Amino acid sequence: MWLIDRGPVVPVLRLSGTIGMVTPLRPGLSIAALAHPIEKAFSMSKAPSVAVVINSPGGSPVQSSLIFRRIRQLAEEKEKKVYVFCEDVAASGGYYLAVAGDEIYADTSSIIGSIGVISATFGFVGAIQKLGVERRVYTAGTNKGSLDSFLPENADDVERLKAIQRDVHDVFIGVVKERRLGRLKGPDTELFSGAFWSAAKSLELGLIDGISDVRTKMREIHGDKVKLRVVPLERGWLPLRLRRLPSLGGWEGGAGAGGLAFADDLVSAIEARAIWSRFGL
Repeated sequence: MWLIDRGPVVPVLRLSGTIGMVTPLRPGLSIAALAHPIEKAFSMSKAPSVAVVINSPGGSPVQSSLIFRRIRQLAEEKEKKVYVFCEDVAASGGYYLAVAGDEIYADTSSIIGSIGVISATFGFVGAIQKLGVERRVYTAGTNKGSLDSFLPENADDVERLKAIQRDVHDVFIGVVKERRLGRLKGPDTELFSGAFWSAAKSLELGLIDGISDVRTKMREIHGDKVKLRVVPLERGWLPLRLRRLPSLGGWEGGAGAGGLAFADDLVSAIEARAIWSRFGL
């Protein structure tokens, strides 16, 4: 009786979308949604490798950190090597996820980097003045209304926000330096400026390890008989407003709640679109 060599099976975890942000039909990447798929990726095969495919322009630094840590924890516990493959973009929080890999690869046209922190909002003070609208805010706590878009900008509030951004940025920089130890080749002022680059320049700077794709690289490592098995993500396809969930104001799908849910979905979609558009996508 002949034994059939079916080849090793390498799990593939696809992380695509903004991080932490909820859009109308596609929830953002979060540890709550990804904990089980990540666990499955490290448990479903005896192969010593797990492949992670990333296509993300970033988002929540907290969710980026939590997802990164879960991947690294399981990689160490299961003694498996993580190979990351960047698609259109792995920038900001997307690159934070990428450094969970022991090796990082990208397509020639991938966009990599943006190691920085950003906060964006609008100021509507002039608009409400022209409309004759009076803004009334009542707080307990002198800083509770800081950075309100309908109030004049306060220098102390801005400095407080920048201090938080510096703290978050320092954590991001520390993670990248630890994970890319001995491979980074550019000055800190360039690498951590928030700039982003093509794959070729990223390779030159040591942000990635090569130009390749998941199938090519896994065949190089495990042979032509390697099988790639995508780990399904647990994502709902309906907006929350259509799921008829109870809320404090009655049913989620009611007229009032539905209108608010639609507004939330719309704002989230616009914010997600703005994050992608920073990278020309």
